[in-house]
Amino acid sequence: MPDKKLTPLQKLEAQREANAAAKANKGSRVFSDAEKATRKERVAKAKDALSRSVGVKGDHVTAGRAALKRYLQQMNEPNQPDDARFEMLIEAPFKAPPKKRDNNRGF
Repeated sequence: MPDKKLTPLQKLEAQREANAAAKANKGSRVFSDAEKATRKERVAKAKDALSRSVGVKGDHVTAGRAALKRYLQQMNEPNQPDDARFEMLIEAPFKAPPKKRDNNRGF
């Protein structure tokens, strides 16, 4: 007997039920005291960098601030940047990117 095809509404309902079941079975993530301290320190640094970069001008500032905001929004996701990458995020609004060199020397 061939499989019955599901209508789009049935597919959507099945997906919703599967997501609800997965969410119900998901255990909460437990953070150690060291991880909590690291997270708290990083949040404080990111918020400080955001507040200090309010008056800074330049095209690089908006991208740096957006990266910091995205970091704060995604704090609970499992993939977090390492310390070097986090320091780059913190300094991004304040460091102007190097200017592109123009190689047209008129030869």
